[in-house]
Amino acid sequence: MTKPVVIAAPEPRTLDLIFRPDRLEELRAGYDVHEVEAHALESLPDEVLRRARYVIGQPPIGEDLLARMESLACVFNVEGNLFLNMPYPRLFERGIHVVTTMEVFARPVAEIGLGLALDLMREITEADVAFSEGRESWGLESNGRARLLTGADVGLIGFGGIGRSLLPLLMPFRPRLRIYDPWLPPSVIAEAGAEAVELDTLLQESEVVFVLASVTDENEGFLGPDAFARMRPGAAFVLLSRAGVVDFDALVEAVQRGHIVAASDVFPEEPMPEDHPVRTLRGFLRSAHRAGALDVAFKAMGDMVLEDMALLDRGLPPVRCKRAERETVARMRSKPVEKS
Repeated sequence: MTKPVVIAAPEPRTLDLIFRPDRLEELRAGYDVHEVEAHALESLPDEVLRRARYVIGQPPIGEDLLARMESLACVFNVEGNLFLNMPYPRLFERGIHVVTTMEVFARPVAEIGLGLALDLMREITEADVAFSEGRESWGLESNGRARLLTGADVGLIGFGGIGRSLLPLLMPFRPRLRIYDPWLPPSVIAEAGAEAVELDTLLQESEVVFVLASVTDENEGFLGPDAFARMRPGAAFVLLSRAGVVDFDALVEAVQRGHIVAASDVFPEEPMPEDHPVRTLRGFLRSAHRAGALDVAFKAMGDMVLEDMALLDRGLPPVRCKRAERETVARMRSKPVEKS
């Protein structure tokens, strides 16, 4: 029996990164796997392209190349961002699935987001640095600006996978929860136990703001000077999704003048310039795009891919990976990830 053909071009990941050894062995045993660099996909023999049923990765696929891939059933994006490097309308027209494994990062990112918020609210890192430098305060004197997360007004900007993973982590703190997500009807937010609000209300009423929104052609840089000015003095701003939704200079300025405190796992340049003020800015917690980069998360990608391949092999739709939607996929504007 002829094995289904898989083209593996998972940059910036590798097959060894996203598959445990036993699962990679399972992949190679069940499929005819052709590994290739993303830019060299079109150099594969016509017969391989014609029989290719699955692509693991998000290599550039133009109209002409797609026409040669007569048997293609699914593109498994393991990068996390949906790039505008393939003709999505044509893919959907042919019934080809485009799916992403980005949900594996949701829980790890949510967990570190909770940690960053607690750190900002209780000044944990600030107190540690002060202690190491011999300028610590003790007891009540050290908690002049500290606040409880319990019962706090919390706002979520965006309510996708990360938001849904963050929600159960927040619930023990019994927050007053508000969510702004223009891509969701209010009933979905209400069913999650939160209040659907406009952005201005969320910014003005929240003690903690979590930014979880993807970058689209509509919202790039939409959190700028006016947004930060509307936030409560001393509020905590936690950026977890993509730096592109924020005017980063305005964020730095808002922290510099003491209006808010902030934490971010993502930055407009990665790495940031060595002399950028954010590197030494007090009141700003820095995390080097590491929130989701756990080996357990990467290995979960391989599990999801194999499970959905098994379904597709039986003529069923994929369910473990998140399917790209024809109405929104072309609106995404996230930058590629350069490091796993």
